[in-house]
Amino acid sequence: MEERREYVEPELDDEGSIVARAQDGDLAAFEHLVLAYQDRLFRLAYRLLNDRGEAEDVVQEALTASWRGLPMLRDVQAFGGWVYRLATNRCLDLLRKRSAHPETPTDPDGLRAATNSWSTAEQAGTDPVYEAERTTRDERLAAVLHTLPPEQRACWLLREMHGRSYAEIGATLKMDPTVVRGRLARARHQIAERMSEWR
Repeated sequence: MEERREYVEPELDDEGSIVARAQDGDLAAFEHLVLAYQDRLFRLAYRLLNDRGEAEDVVQEALTASWRGLPMLRDVQAFGGWVYRLATNRCLDLLRKRSAHPETPTDPDGLRAATNSWSTAEQAGTDPVYEAERTTRDERLAAVLHTLPPEQRACWLLREMHGRSYAEIGATLKMDPTVVRGRLARARHQIAERMSEWR
C-alpha cells in the first residue's frame, strides 16, 4: 500500500522549506505559496496597470511561470523576490506596449476591490463618512500614481505597499539600489505634493 504523505502547515516564516517542498513536486506546498502571494501580486499589478483583467492575467502568468521555473531556483529564500520580479516585469512590458495610448484611472469598482485588502489595517468599516473619505482618498492616490512614470510607480508600490527592500526592488527592476532611492524620493515628493489635502 502506498504511503500517503500528510501535508503539515509550515510556519509562515519558514518559506524556504515550503519552496523546497514545492521544488520536490509537493503541490500542496506550491498551493501555499500561491495563496501567500496571489493577493499581493494582484494589488501590485492592479496598481501598476489600472486594469483588473490584465492584473489577473499577470498574476496567473507569474505564478504559472514560477511553477515551471521552480526547479531552477537555486536559493529557496529568493522565491518572494523572484515572483515579484516576474509579475513586475510583465506589468512593465504591458505598460510599454500601451504607452501610445493614454491611461484613464476610472475603474472605481475595481479600485475599491483592489484597495480593500490594502486598507485592512485601517478602521474597518461601517462608518459611511469614513468610507466615503477613504474611497475619495484611494481614488485620488490611484490618479496620482498613474501620473508617475511606470518604473517610478513600481518603485513606490514595491517599497511602500509591499515592503520590499531597496536591494530587492533593484533586483526586480534591474537597477542599482541608489537609483531606486532616487526614484522613490521623486515619487514620494510628487505624491506628497499632490495628496497634500489628505494630510
